Amino acid sequence: MGTASIPGLVAEFAVPAIAGMLVSGAYNVIDSVFLGQALGAVGLSAMAVAQPIMVVFLALSLLIGAGGNALCALRLGEGRRDEAERILGNTFLLSIIMWVILAAALSVAPVMDAVLSLSSATADSYREAREFIYILALGVVLQTVAMALNNFIRTVGAPTRALFTMVIGTFVCIVLNYLFVLEWGWGVRGSAFATLAGQGASAALVLAFFTVSRKAPLRLTWASLAPRPRMMASMLALGLPTFAVQVGAALVAVAANMLFVTYGAQTPLGSTEALATGGVVQRVAIFTVLPLVGISTAIQPLLGYNYGARLYRRVRATLRFGLGTAAVLGTLMWLLVHLQAEVIVTLFGIADPRLAEFTAFALRVYLMMLPVVGIQVVGANYFQATGQPLRAVALSTSRQILFLIPLMFALPVALPALIPQITGLDAVYFAAPGSDALATVVTVAFLLREVRRLRRLPSG
Repeated sequence: MGTASIPGLVAEFAVPAIAGMLVSGAYNVIDSVFLGQALGAVGLSAMAVAQPIMVVFLALSLLIGAGGNALCALRLGEGRRDEAERILGNTFLLSIIMWVILAAALSVAPVMDAVLSLSSATADSYREAREFIYILALGVVLQTVAMALNNFIRTVGAPTRALFTMVIGTFVCIVLNYLFVLEWGWGVRGSAFATLAGQGASAALVLAFFTVSRKAPLRLTWASLAPRPRMMASMLALGLPTFAVQVGAALVAVAANMLFVTYGAQTPLGSTEALATGGVVQRVAIFTVLPLVGISTAIQPLLGYNYGARLYRRVRATLRFGLGTAAVLGTLMWLLVHLQAEVIVTLFGIADPRLAEFTAFALRVYLMMLPVVGIQVVGANYFQATGQPLRAVALSTSRQILFLIPLMFALPVALPALIPQITGLDAVYFAAPGSDALATVVTVAFLLREVRRLRRLPSG
């Protein structure tokens, strides 16, 4: 990683990383597609209600996994293999601890009721959303292990193996969703069990690689599981930017659900249908950003290794290549959404022409600035990979917390007053491109300053 061609290394790591992110993100889309086909707007609205807590599950998995992976890459760059192995073990240990806490908390009825109320569950979607979240909470450790330790496979130089573990899990999830939901009529319970089965298959393959495979450079051993509080603190600090992004996404989902219900009730669509549309838009939005997260994940070990080795010219070159690739991918995803919005909507089982038309409109508006979103994703990841968590957190939270949520509340009041043809529900979706533009400006300012700093540092 310190001498080979950067474009070649990025390509080697990026293809399986991007494919892996798309495969991983397919879980959320798969649930909505099958439940939308089986239950219609009620199934989609239940998934919209479940979205915030599912994002929290993902956020905790990435807090542990991204932080541990970033620290591992830095230690490998420094030549400290034994320390990297201990980081692997403590990442697994943190995954178990997080699972116990989450499963216990969501097994308490008042806690679950508070979560559903916060996520704006309607009378139509309450029971289904509750059942789905409860089942996933009982097996959330499978998601955490599958995602947290999978990144380590990529970091130790086996990106194709990392992709394989994700593909198998997604294949299991798709097949079982079809059987459980469409063929056997198990509804949300079947979809939840299918999701856990897919995550369990991936987790088993990941654990097998680090415990029995002779090709694994790092081993998950009993000795590596010995808790090291200071190491865990460093891992969590480095994982905080990624965690902050996902927590921001969860807060956005909570706020959006409330606004969808409130302003949807003021339109002919109604609150349940508006919530269903919002769920589809948010899931598609998350999926379209995943290739950008994939390229940022692919360059993370390259950035961390070369930064740790003080090869700052290679750090700058990797950053430039990552930003350019992310811009191309963002543009391609933008074209896909804007040219095929109606086709995407039909995949989710939306048959009502009026609801389908509005959902396609909402998709195009919400993802209007997708070509520049990669600058935010890669920029925040750069600071995470190079051990600068505070800057990474600032960039990671700027879009959702600083810009998006305030705009989501302000625009439904301001825009209809200025343009009567725009409803309050329409205006909620216009907040996304506005926040993307503002966050991109902030990220560019941070990166320009960082590049100037790197130029002053002596390369090794």
